[in-house]
Amino acid sequence: MTKVLELVCPAGTPAALRAAVDAGADVVYVGFRDETNARNFPGLNFSREELREGVAYAHSKGAHVYVAINTFPKAGNLEPWYKAVDDAAEIGVNAVILADIGLVDYAKRNHPDLRRHLSVQASASNPESIRFYTEAFDVKRVVLPRVLTLPEIRALNKEIDVETEVFVFGGLCVMAEGRCALSSYATGESPNMNGVCSPASHVRYEDEGDRLVSRLGEFTINAFNPDEPAGYPTLCKGRFKTEGRTSYLFEEPTSLNAMELLPDLMEVGVTALKIEGRQRGKAYIAQVVAAFRAAVDAAAEGRPIPIGGLDAITEGQRKTSGAYEKRWR
Repeated sequence: MTKVLELVCPAGTPAALRAAVDAGADVVYVGFRDETNARNFPGLNFSREELREGVAYAHSKGAHVYVAINTFPKAGNLEPWYKAVDDAAEIGVNAVILADIGLVDYAKRNHPDLRRHLSVQASASNPESIRFYTEAFDVKRVVLPRVLTLPEIRALNKEIDVETEVFVFGGLCVMAEGRCALSSYATGESPNMNGVCSPASHVRYEDEGDRLVSRLGEFTINAFNPDEPAGYPTLCKGRFKTEGRTSYLFEEPTSLNAMELLPDLMEVGVTALKIEGRQRGKAYIAQVVAAFRAAVDAAAEGRPIPIGGLDAITEGQRKTSGAYEKRWR
């Protein structure tokens, strides 16, 4: 039997954490209920006590818990990010997922035994950058941006001595994570600094009779006909008119689904697979985790991958393998 890829699954609530563990997650990743994580949405995330209970539940079932502290601290106000690292260590999580270089250094100096992973928000995608983090801060794993092809991941893994983790399902970000300023441009808030992309407080839907218009801040993002499902208005997934043609200018609404590529991802040397979606409900989490649990186990045993069952919950009911099989330049 080939080494089993680690299945890293999202949870935005204690109920979702339990659903992920029960469905077969090896690891559940979560965030504190504040701006220290990149999914700082109302109603999501964990208090310290909820995390303590979640860690106890996961550990009792043989699963691990990682905490994402992956926004960039504000100058002059480092304390919330330091406290998040301190509390995660005290609660007994299995790893922290960090993006800011100063915070990685803080974690190493103050909690040397706490396992450190480098967040995708750090945008480390070349051997020199990754070696710096591993040599300077003893980072054990790097989450790779969703812009690399399978050959590029293979070449990267041959040049570095650290675990790599890749996204396999969920929302697809076409921007360089950690460097996208679109949300900040439209609302003044961004995932990098505030933990929110296109914050709900800036979202409006307006019924104009023959169409439903979605707006983000002062920007019109999309207009839907009565027979179209209305998506959430993020700038990168807006439908805009250019040179007389209306189209999804940056990215069409679709979900990443790399289930069919699990044998290839094993072959190129990745260690772990990440499912995106901490904002999703427990039913969605349970369904996706169970499907990938079966697929990962089949891949490890050399059996055919049981494909299917997730099309109905993909964004726009469409899926893509993203950059893994990229044929464009």
